[in-house]
Amino acid sequence: MGSDPDVEWSAVDAGFEINKHTMRAPDVSVAPPPLTEENSGWAPGVPPLAVEYADKGQNEAELQIKIKQLLAAGTRYIRVVRLIGPQRIEMYTKDGQPKRILSATDHLEAPGVLRNPIPVHALFDRKAAYCVTLKNLLQREGYEDLNAVLQKGIEKGIVKGKEEGKKESKREGKAQGKIEGGLNAHKALFHVLAARGIQVDAQTSAHVRSCRDQAQIDTWITRAALANSLEDVF
Repeated sequence: MGSDPDVEWSAVDAGFEINKHTMRAPDVSVAPPPLTEENSGWAPGVPPLAVEYADKGQNEAELQIKIKQLLAAGTRYIRVVRLIGPQRIEMYTKDGQPKRILSATDHLEAPGVLRNPIPVHALFDRKAAYCVTLKNLLQREGYEDLNAVLQKGIEKGIVKGKEEGKKESKREGKAQGKIEGGLNAHKALFHVLAARGIQVDAQTSAHVRSCRDQAQIDTWITRAALANSLEDVF
């Protein structure tokens, strides 16, 4: 409950001073921050939401007195989690509605205190509780749920991919341009040599085609324009 995005403060066994003669400490309290650095000890008033865990040996008479005192003092919602028997929660509200019982398939709600309904079984099952906590923490960061995080990641990935794609395309374009430029330079050299009537043997041809130094190829082309033999070029 404390992870709910609308909850400012929650505590276990926090003490509340209903009046000078009555103090109560719910098992779990959800409320605005009741204490400041200058004021420590029992918090005045009562929490809007209180949760009690009733286990084996629970004093039922004392529990009912506690519930009535908290409701009379202003607590809006009291939830009693029954740890013995079928998974269930008893709901008590200040508006005078009769006690309701929620089963494991129901959802616990506290409008005005909690933003999100809590599956009842999440109060009994640790894995389900982790899922509820994760969703709440994600909402605190501005994401509706885990799917929203994944979708945001996909969207960012697409944008980044496009940016990287543009950069990669430029790099590939430059690299491809260099390759194609080199191939064209090779062809130009062979054309000049052919025009000069100079035969190119296989070894020289392979040597030329393996060259990626554009400046060297340009030098060969310049020499070939005036050459009478391969020795004049290479």
